[in-house]
Amino acid sequence: MPAPTAGTVDDVDRPRLAPYVRLTFDPARDGYVLLAPESVSVLNGTGATILELCDGRRTVAEIVAELCARYDGVDGAEVRRFLTRLVAQRTVVVDPGVAGGAGHG
Repeated sequence: MPAPTAGTVDDVDRPRLAPYVRLTFDPARDGYVLLAPESVSVLNGTGATILELCDGRRTVAEIVAELCARYDGVDGAEVRRFLTRLVAQRTVVVDPGVAGGAGHG
């Protein structure tokens, strides 16, 4: 399993939820939450949508493209910062991309 890094998430990386993390709808909060051992993070709609797209198959660039197709004004840099924070928190892991030798090593 790839280890989280201190760097940023690259466009060719394939993010996915860590095996011990679940994204679920919480009716009591009327919103999505990220459940990890001993923690619950309440997500806004945008955060939940990003994480729903993090399936380990899509690259970060593909996730940003999908968001741009759905919504106006998507900031790809902000999506990468959001994912980078979640990687640092170990709630998201990335499978490094191989295009052009890019990725984390």
